[in-house]
Amino acid sequence: MAVRLKTWIVLLPVTVLVACYETDFSGFFTRDLSVNQRFDQSMEWNALNPYREITVLSDTYRIFTIGDSHVGGTVNLERFLAFAQKESPVAIVMAGDMTTGRKADYMTFEEVLPDQDLLPWFMLAGNHELYFGGWEHYHALFGTSVYLFTVQTPAANDLYIFLDTGSGTLGSKQLEWLRETLEDKRDDFRHCVVFTHNNLFRVPRTITANPAVEELHVLMDLFARHRVDYVITGHVHKREVFRFGNTTYVVLDALKDGLPHASYLDLMIEGAHTDFSFVKLDDLP
Repeated sequence: MAVRLKTWIVLLPVTVLVACYETDFSGFFTRDLSVNQRFDQSMEWNALNPYREITVLSDTYRIFTIGDSHVGGTVNLERFLAFAQKESPVAIVMAGDMTTGRKADYMTFEEVLPDQDLLPWFMLAGNHELYFGGWEHYHALFGTSVYLFTVQTPAANDLYIFLDTGSGTLGSKQLEWLRETLEDKRDDFRHCVVFTHNNLFRVPRTITANPAVEELHVLMDLFARHRVDYVITGHVHKREVFRFGNTTYVVLDALKDGLPHASYLDLMIEGAHTDFSFVKLDDLP
């Protein structure tokens, strides 16, 4: 019996590490604010900084979306940003896990960001942004992780919503905010896109930041009833596309240095029609 017990003690850590996908255990040993507390701080910032309205002269435009760059390293991130500035999408969206949560990496990340007046960018928090007390640094630099922006075209306006799922749940306050936002605003817009970090359909499933099944049912019902066109997420570093009702759920590749499949998402709005494509960094000129 003693021999078997020793065997299990030795094998258990190995089994856990093998079973987990891209696991970072640092988050298990740190403490941060709850999702409701982060929501309150985001709303306080939003009250002083009204949501951004982007006006374009054409009914056709593009938004580039990336996730999971995990700065430290900035090779892929800088290459993407240089290309994006040449292509001039109306905005770029960064869907979480852009840093490790360490203050030094936040500073490195901030240094490579383009001027907002030259290329508007929008940020949200992933689970890694919360590690090492990272929310304090995120909030100081970016203010909010729950907000929206709009794009105004000659023909119609489009709505973009950002949610904080860094803890694996929206929490009661954020869920109610989302419900009210969709009920009050959705009918005023042609297209509606939701960005958050955690992918809702988990392939593969991880042991960090998994959403509750009950919350998923509520979210999928809200997205279906309010005709959300896309829900765009990251977290697992591997692209997937799912469709439920009229909503397309898109999971991003990671932009992390050293990954052969690093890519960004090119979301194309062409009047009433929308489309998207994954563009590998290796294919950039």
